Amino acid sequence: MPIYLRPTAPIAPDAILVGDPGRALLLAQELLEQPKMSNHARGLWGYYGQEAAGLALTIQSTGIGGPSAALVLADLAGLGVRRAVRVGTCVAVDPSLRKGDLLLVEEATAAGGSASAFGAKPGETLRPDIELTERLRSALGSGDRAGAGAIASVDAHPDQAEAPPGTRALDMQTAPLLSQARALGVTAATALIVIESASDSMTLKGELLEDRERAAGRAASAALSA
Repeated sequence: MPIYLRPTAPIAPDAILVGDPGRALLLAQELLEQPKMSNHARGLWGYYGQEAAGLALTIQSTGIGGPSAALVLADLAGLGVRRAVRVGTCVAVDPSLRKGDLLLVEEATAAGGSASAFGAKPGETLRPDIELTERLRSALGSGDRAGAGAIASVDAHPDQAEAPPGTRALDMQTAPLLSQARALGVTAATALIVIESASDSMTLKGELLEDRERAAGRAASAALSA
């Protein structure tokens, strides 16, 4: 039985994971035909429905930080989720990244201590599933301001954390989530939206952010349905 989620609709084998409940609603409206709310417990809004190609899909918010995301993934795995794509946000440290860029995660360093609770050693590099990542790469395309590279996941707000050498951006969830996915046997990949750049600390928000959320969500859905 799930510990944190209280499903009120079916849970699909494929899921898109987002931190923000508002993003879950936005993507449910964007991607699903007649979406049904599948969870509202703890404010972790989740939705179930079919996307345009007929794939049954769950879109589930995970809250803030790696521990919350990893615990929600454990519940989802217990409810039948077998593949998941994280659509999240990050803060760029690579000056070539701009606000609104989409970043495919090729590897994530566990730079925060919380990842160790889910099987990752401090400083360990975790890699997403190769096949699902390549599908996500294809769905993101070479245009649409999409790139790829290494990130690090931290426990403090990324603005207050130091980036390990060779990383392009910082987030708070990917490494713990990939570690948990490995332990659970869940296939996982990640696409991130750059909301702050090295040259501009003003956070991307409003309609500009929603546009990038939709683009990343469409790519995640396409990768899962390929």
